[in-house]
Amino acid sequence: MNQELSDLLDLLDLEAIEVNIFRGTSPSEGWQRVYGGQVIGQALVAASRTVEDTTRTAHSLHGYFLRPGDTTVPILYSVDRIRDGKSFTTRRVVAIQHGEAIFSMSVSFQVLESGLEHQSDKPDVPPPESCLSQQELREKYATSIPQHMTKQVNQSQPIEMRYVEPINEFDPDPHPPFQHVWIKTVDEMPEDVRLNQCLLAYASDMTLLDTSYRPHGLGSRAKNFQVASLDHAMWFHKSFRTDKWMLYQQDSPFSGGARGFTRGTIFGTNGDLIASVAQEGLIRLRNTPS
Repeated sequence: MNQELSDLLDLLDLEAIEVNIFRGTSPSEGWQRVYGGQVIGQALVAASRTVEDTTRTAHSLHGYFLRPGDTTVPILYSVDRIRDGKSFTTRRVVAIQHGEAIFSMSVSFQVLESGLEHQSDKPDVPPPESCLSQQELREKYATSIPQHMTKQVNQSQPIEMRYVEPINEFDPDPHPPFQHVWIKTVDEMPEDVRLNQCLLAYASDMTLLDTSYRPHGLGSRAKNFQVASLDHAMWFHKSFRTDKWMLYQQDSPFSGGARGFTRGTIFGTNGDLIASVAQEGLIRLRNTPS
């Protein structure tokens, strides 16, 4: 297996240190705070590990980011077994560092059932094969990348992304508040439904908040701009494999009060609606650079 993907799966493989308590670590890549998608993915792993009936898979999660995560120390995930019903199982997860909660999340699991069905249509956009790869985008915008970030930007990643409407994130122009991004893992994934859900939860935070400040011609690395996820909600609709291309459609209907709100829908190439996402994030302008 590709080394970067193997490292990501290791990151999601939490250590059980006591009943309902798990320990996770963060990669040492020089980030100032823990990536939000990592905490979401690890919290979902922790919750899933306490649901003994493996036929029950997550259908929704709702999380709040409470404090920035520290990349230099482990994260403890404490799971509260709220309810085990005939059809639904509910868990609450609190992520803790330095004795304080940094993230809380509720997760609901359900047995597979049949029922009434309808869904939105998959957008008609160019396929991933006709979109520029991340390497091609880096080469296209190479002169805009600060020299001190070159190594970080050029690191191999476990998840491949192809932007239908790419922008230069280091020197962006204003664009409409929507985007379509093709995503998949760079190598084959295990069949495990729950593991694929946890990995998609990890990936769902990668580009979502960016959509809310596309109209304003700002990049997340601007010196006078503070960006952080505040909450994250996700609904899983159908089973999927994260090693197959998925189309992540995102739009931001509102920003204001130093917050941006963004919605996402994730489709398989066959048109199936796989998952839906919603997030509000901090997009704060500072008066002076810091």
